[in-house]
Amino acid sequence: MNLSRKLFIGVALTSLLLGGCTSKVTEKDQYSGFLSNYNNLQQVTTTSGETAMRWVSPSWNPNAYDTVVFNKLELYPAPKPNERVNQQTLDELQNYMTSKAKGVLGQKYRVVSSEQSAPAGSKKLIMRAAITGVNAENEGMKWYEVVPVAAVVGGVAAASGHRDQDTTLFIEAEFIDASNNQTVAKVVRKVFGSTLSNASQKITAKDFKVAIDKLTSDLQAFVR
Repeated sequence: MNLSRKLFIGVALTSLLLGGCTSKVTEKDQYSGFLSNYNNLQQVTTTSGETAMRWVSPSWNPNAYDTVVFNKLELYPAPKPNERVNQQTLDELQNYMTSKAKGVLGQKYRVVSSEQSAPAGSKKLIMRAAITGVNAENEGMKWYEVVPVAAVVGGVAAASGHRDQDTTLFIEAEFIDASNNQTVAKVVRKVFGSTLSNASQKITAKDFKVAIDKLTSDLQAFVR
């Protein structure tokens, strides 16, 4: 094989591999349907330095409310536990994230589980949030792998389940002004947890603890 042909194959493989690198945000075909709509979402960098798809109303004012209606994070759509992500992991993630969110919101607002339990005359903000997916996907190719021979070997490793995998948690949430039932903020976020060594390693709630803490700090900054 002559040099020019080798270079051509190398460039082609590089393009394919880089095109398949792990996306830092939720793709449109991964939106769950939990939010009322996904209009006007834009990619932003959060306070913690992570990436999210978000829209915020120009009228958003976190100080305009004294009460947040929030019961717990939902699991949406109905989860289907499997060998890698069992029901215990889903329950632990749901409980941990619910507890962290309530802790942050409770520093600024009265947190109630339903609109009916809010005191009369309170200025209510409704928070809807859900875990919409838990997954593990092959890591994107490293720069040193994107050469013809290593690329082929890397592809074989990925296909046979030996490539390192990123754990990912998908979150969707929105704030709704209870006085007019209008959404004032919404976010779709892909959270990265621990890296697993292969495609057979189980995913646990512990894999996301650090990432969830970052998510919590972003919520705190948003309502400050």
